[in-house]
Amino acid sequence: MLVREQVAHINMCLFCIDIGRAFTIKASMNQAKFDALQDYQDSPLFSKNEKVLLDFVTRLARDRKMDSELFHQLAQHYDERSICEIVWIVATEFYYNMGNIGLNIHSDMICDIVQKKVHQHAN
Repeated sequence: MLVREQVAHINMCLFCIDIGRAFTIKASMNQAKFDALQDYQDSPLFSKNEKVLLDFVTRLARDRKMDSELFHQLAQHYDERSICEIVWIVATEFYYNMGNIGLNIHSDMICDIVQKKVHQHAN
């Protein structure tokens, strides 16, 4: 989910950002990490593995290119299959983002609805 959220933020796909956060809330994932995603490089919430992963994802999604040094860094933390899955997640999220942006689909405030439901069940 961190990968999908990072790509959605880079592409400014409001629908994908919203629905992604809704899934993380529903799954009781660490919301502090998602809140700190834009400053992941300086945040103590992210492990070295996650920082390298997010560097890779950011470079691929934002610049649409990759250098061998960053790829090598990623390969020190993730195996070949995992790297293929990471690239697939970036590619599919990018595809969803472009579809939603092109069709002018914005946030439906799904995240807010899920948060209210979670808080109601907790009380």
